[in-house]
Formats: sequence, structure tokens, C-alpha cells
Amino acid sequence: MHQIRRRRPLLRTLSAATVAALAVTLLAPLAASRAASPPAAPPPAAAEPARACPQLELADRWYGDVGERLQRVIDDVGRCSGPVKGNPVAVFDWDNTMIKNDISDQTTFWLIRQGLVLQPRRKDWTTTNRWLTPAAAKALRRACGPLAPAGERLPTGRRTPQAIRCADEILSMRLEQTTTDGKPGFAGRYDHRHLNAGYIWMAQLMAGRTPKQVKRIARDARRVALSSPKGATWRVGSTRQIRWVRYYQPQRDLIRTLKAAGITPWVVSASPDLWAKVWSPGAGVPARHTIGIRTVLRNGRVTPDLLGCGGYRDGNQRIMPYVQGKRCWVNQEILGIQGKAALRLAPKRLRPVIAGGDASTDVVMVRDATRAHIVLNRNSNEIMCRAFFRGRYGADGKWLVTPMFIDPLPKLDGRYPCSTEGAEQRDGSFGPVRRRGGVVPDQPDRVHG
Repeated sequence: MHQIRRRRPLLRTLSAATVAALAVTLLAPLAASRAASPPAAPPPAAAEPARACPQLELADRWYGDVGERLQRVIDDVGRCSGPVKGNPVAVFDWDNTMIKNDISDQTTFWLIRQGLVLQPRRKDWTTTNRWLTPAAAKALRRACGPLAPAGERLPTGRRTPQAIRCADEILSMRLEQTTTDGKPGFAGRYDHRHLNAGYIWMAQLMAGRTPKQVKRIARDARRVALSSPKGATWRVGSTRQIRWVRYYQPQRDLIRTLKAAGITPWVVSASPDLWAKVWSPGAGVPARHTIGIRTVLRNGRVTPDLLGCGGYRDGNQRIMPYVQGKRCWVNQEILGIQGKAALRLAPKRLRPVIAGGDASTDVVMVRDATRAHIVLNRNSNEIMCRAFFRGRYGADGKWLVTPMFIDPLPKLDGRYPCSTEGAEQRDGSFGPVRRRGGVVPDQPDRVHG
């Protein structure tokens, strides 16, 4: 067989000097070419993803272009237009703004039907509220005194004549702020744009209980109200009353969108604080961002006295989240403004960007917002006068009025009495709605069901 001879690689047969010379000869042109060419551009960076703009999913459920206008405000203020500046907030009333119907009413009905109202100390109803009239205290004692000892539950759910009489007396004080025979239930010298004496009574009737017990009552009432069919009623005392509540889905959608955009929503309610805290998470607002009628705790139990704001000390019965009092609680608890300054208009850079309400009790808080004043039309005089003055969008073009999302009201007959008795005055009387330079003229109802 022939042996195959393998050739050694050429470079192995050349001397070291020859290899070096060849390397210079072969590589020199390549080096020169690279030097003459510009450096290669780096690979293109990945395109920055488009900034997320949280969108209202139920914008078409708002009246006219209100949903679109709200979306523009959210886009302008929230993270869609860049990093969120500061800590923008939005504030909302609760009853008939975020929900259909009223949690104070529903919880009161539950209290009466279940016999959960306590007989007051010494059977003296003036210990529950300093503004209760002598006529009201006498009527309550006469109706409820024989039913239970002091500190015990009143059996107002029973169908006996005395129990029904007691239930009717308590109910009349809640709904009408009068006795069953029409005498005034509350009176006194307090600022009626800081306080509604009848409203605080529901929070005060929880005196003697722990916050945990009060919340349990509110949860039970909530469960019944949400599970009852729309339009349901039940017997309370000798009367039939509304039994149901529903969350407004467009408001839940708005809260979700605000949070996604970096705008913090708050609830500021004229219902008792411990009751509102049970309800607000169902709309997406946590309890820690919920403000209602706040009472002083002593030894871990609720008392009839109120926490202070705007220079009123703790232990007062003179201020609550009501008209100008709502501004006070927004300024103090959300914006950090203390003392009497909390009752004044806050600097624009601090104020909520959006505020919403349905009644004249909300009008100051809603007016204070810098970008949008949302109103659900329930024909409440002062807030509707402000909303409709100089057209559908108000004097500053930022009033966004929508009918109630469930069972909206029809057009109001006539006009709102803005020029005569549209606004509650500080002494409790009613007078004209005033503006800078004069009085707001009577307004037609421009947005309705």
C-alpha cells in the first residue's frame, strides 16, 4: 500500500521573520480601510412605550359631554401628561352622589326596626344633643320613656302601640327634624353653614358603643340595603320607608380611573364617620380616605361630642362636614391647613382638582375645586343656582351637571329661587345666593332626566 504523505501547514514551514512580514503585508490594507471609515452607529434603542392614559370606561353614562370633559381633566392632571405634580386629590360627597339613596336613613331604619337605639341617661334626651328643643325632649321621653331603663335598648321593632309611638317619634326627628306633632326638634345659636344639628344626632345616638360595634351595625344595614330589590320598602314604626341602596357604577368607574391616573380620591360625608367608612371601600375609596361626622371617643366608646375643626376644639357640638364645614374638613384633614385658616379658601395650588356633590350642603366644597365641579341634579337650590349661573357650565365654565344615574328627576317646574331664598344663611334662615358684585338671578333647570 502506498503511504499518504500529509502536507504540513504553510505557516509551519515558514520562518518566524517571514510570517511577521506576511502579517504586515496582509493586514495593513484592512487597518487603513477601517481608519478611513466612520465608526458604525450603535444599534437603535427600543422605542419608549407610549405613556398609559387611564380611560373612563363608562364615559357615555354621563350626561352630554360631561364624560369627555372629565376625561380631559384626568388626562391633564394625571400621569398621562407626564409625571404627576404634587399630590392631586378629588373629593366627593357620599349620599346620593356616590350611591342612590342615603346611608344615614337606611341605618336609622335598621336601628329602629332592630330595636338598637339606647334609652339615654336618666331618660333625658337632651343628653344626646345640646340643640334638642324642650318640646322634642318631652315628646321623646313621653313616647319612649316607659319602654326601657336608661342605657338599655328600646324595643322599637315591636308592633305594640307604645313601641310604634316611640319609633315614629325618633323617625320624625331624623327625617323632618320635628316632633310628630310638628314642633321644632332642634334650635339654638350656631352657624348653620357649619352644622346641621339634626344630622349629628344620628352619630350621637351611637354614644356608649365601641367603634367596632357601630361598624357592625352599619355593615348589617348595608347588607340588607344592597340585597333588597330596587324599589323595595319596609315598615318602620307606622310608616313605610325605602329599603334599598345601589352604588353608582359610573362613579365607581371614575374612582378607578382617578386612582390609575395618580389622583387620590376622598369621601367627605355628612353621614356619621363610622358608617361612611363601612360603605366607601365598596366604591374604591379606602376608609382612611373617608371623612364623616367624627365623634370624640372616651374610654374607647363613642360620645355625643364632636371632633373639632377650624378653631373649634374637640368636644364641641358646632361643626361637622356641612356646607362651609365641608371645606374645613377638606382643608384640615387632606390639605393639612390647621386652625381658623381651615375655614377659608385654600391656596389654589393646594385645592382639590375635582369635587362632586348633589346638594347645597356640598356647595362650598364643590366650588373650591380648581378643574371640575361635578353635580348630580337633585334640584337642591344653592348648588344648582351656582351650576347654572351664566349657562350650562356655570360662571367659570367648569360645572359639570348630570342627572342621577338611577331614577333621574324630570325638569324642574319654574326656576330655582336663587335671587330670594336659594341659600341657607348662617342663622338658619334662607336668602339670596350671592356672587361677587350682586345676587345670582333665578335659574332654569338646564340638565335633567
